[in-house]
Amino acid sequence: MRLVTGVAVRVKIRIRNRATGDTIETNALVNSGFEATTRKLLIPHKLATELKLWPPREVETKKFGTAGGEIGMPVIPESIEVKLVLERDMPWIICDAVISFLEREVLISDKLGGALGIVIEDLAEGIWRHREDGYETKRQTYPPQYWE
Repeated sequence: MRLVTGVAVRVKIRIRNRATGDTIETNALVNSGFEATTRKLLIPHKLATELKLWPPREVETKKFGTAGGEIGMPVIPESIEVKLVLERDMPWIICDAVISFLEREVLISDKLGGALGIVIEDLAEGIWRHREDGYETKRQTYPPQYWE
């Protein structure tokens, strides 16, 4: 079944707070332009609150380059685990949570996308596969999910 056409790649993920065990399933945008030195998941403030990540006991603010210029965002290192939701069970990947008070969508960084095994086949059509899928497997993108 085709969910959305002519858009970027979005995947369904499960996010788990490592401290509390709280878990939420959501769609996330695979953003190869979100270049990071470590695995990062950008989470809108509302979702961070629902996951009980916000407000944290300790937080550091890091600067990120965006299309609109440089912006500081709170980063909670190795505070969450993420896994793809597929027809088979996938492993949890530990990563940093970047909390955004502006973005409404969950964004997967380049390093996290690679760790999750996401292979983009056709960006314009939103076609992707998992690294362990056969080459004939073509997965469809999911619709945007906004946390407002």
